[in-house]
Amino acid sequence: MDANTTVSQDMFTVLHGQPAPVVTRWSYDAADPFAVTLAVRTRADRWVEWLVGRDLVLEGLEGPTGEGDIRMSPQTVQGYDIVEIEIRSTDGRAVLEVDRDLLRHFVEASAELVAFGDEHGLMDLDGEIAKLTAGAE
Repeated sequence: MDANTTVSQDMFTVLHGQPAPVVTRWSYDAADPFAVTLAVRTRADRWVEWLVGRDLVLEGLEGPTGEGDIRMSPQTVQGYDIVEIEIRSTDGRAVLEVDRDLLRHFVEASAELVAFGDEHGLMDLDGEIAKLTAGAE
């Protein structure tokens, strides 16, 4: 990862139903300015990744948000400010609890690379369309 265009932060995360916290890695790359990668380390020391809209993560710090596969909501649990993240797939559902201040720090670090609202200026829309249609010929 290029330190000038990416930011990454590991966080201990509570996974409902698990006795010990799991490690999550939140990554942002200015080359894909609208997305954040949320990776969860499994017991087999592998990473399972989800691509999440950066705006969804920002909104999840302040209020309930999301539809479909990923939903986020700020909560206070036993005196701790967290963001609850619900992930759904055809295989089931998982609920993660992430420290709200750590997640806010990550979002602020991503905004130092690309301010919210400036993402469109970094997208090569023609290039992305060319990639998508290259296999269709």
